[in-house]
This record gives sequence, C-alpha cells and structure tokens, in this order.
Amino acid sequence: MNKRSLLFGLFFAVLSTFVSAQNIDLPAKVAAFVEKGRAALALESADLNGDGFPDHLLVVEDPDAPADDSGADKRTLLILTADRNGNLKLAARNDKVVYCRSCGGVFGDPFAGVSVRRKSFTVDNYGGSNWRWSDSYKFNYSRIDKAWQLVLVTKETFMATDPEKTSKIRTITPKRFGKVDLVRFDPEKIK
Repeated sequence: MNKRSLLFGLFFAVLSTFVSAQNIDLPAKVAAFVEKGRAALALESADLNGDGFPDHLLVVEDPDAPADDSGADKRTLLILTADRNGNLKLAARNDKVVYCRSCGGVFGDPFAGVSVRRKSFTVDNYGGSNWRWSDSYKFNYSRIDKAWQLVLVTKETFMATDPEKTSKIRTITPKRFGKVDLVRFDPEKIK
C-alpha cells in the first residue's frame, strides 16, 4: 500500500473529526461577524493582505442545519482584515470553497481544515467512500487587484483498497482556469 496515500487518508480522517468536534473560543471582535444561528467551525489568523496587521480567516456554519441535499448545511468562509487600530472589516466571503457537511459522501463531513500564511491560505476538503478524493484550493493575495485569487488546485483520487495502484494527483494552475477571485470562486467551474 502506498504509504503517502494511506497517511494522507488517515490524516484527513482524523483532522475532519477533530475540526468538526472542536469548540472555538472567538475573540469578541471576530464573534461580531458570526450571524445569528451560525457557529464558528474554524478560525486562523495571519497577515492575509500583507499590510502588517493580523487578519482572520473564519469558517462558519449552521450547526443545526440538516446534512442533506437541501443545501442548508453550506459553510461560509469569511476573511476579516484589520486596520492599525485592530478594527476588523469583512473583506471577502465565499459560500462554496468549504464544502457542506453532506458533501463528503459515505466518508462523512469533508471539511479537512484551512491553513494560513502571510498573504495566502489553503482550504482542504476530503471525502468519498471506496473511491476517496481530496480537493485543495490555494489562494494568494493580489496587491494590484486587492483580492485573494486562486493560484493552485490540487485534486487527488484513489481507491481505498488499493491506493498504491490507483492514486492520481492532478494540479491545476491559473494557466488553465484564468484569474479567479475568492468572492466568485465556484469549485464546479474548475475542471
């Protein structure tokens, strides 16, 4: 068995369980951006726009929404940028980059987490059943456009019973999909 694929699957399975079960203590300034009836699923902080002030990437959901085909269990990614006084403003949002709770197939909740760095962040989703898949979306901040733009898509698929022989990794770059801002990003349009 391919050790990389096995570790990859185990990592995302454990991470998905951890992310879904964690209880996030939000700073008051961040909590003000969580709409009534929604709850924080993930919070990461970094200088996301390169201005020297700490910003926040927040993922929210309705924890009571049914995980079915109605779409009520969608998640929202919010980018909150800070000014020199620490005041936050909503700089960008997207309702599609973090997959819904029911979008992972038999594997369950596909949200595998977010990671942030200065002027960059990545969203990871993982799911499937016998055929496993992962979709990773990396966005970088554009000083020119003052927006976070998709710079890399990594898709992996493999058969859980034989990942060594069935593993396929595909990377897609802007050369293929063009300029895509976070606010207009839709994974269905990235093939």
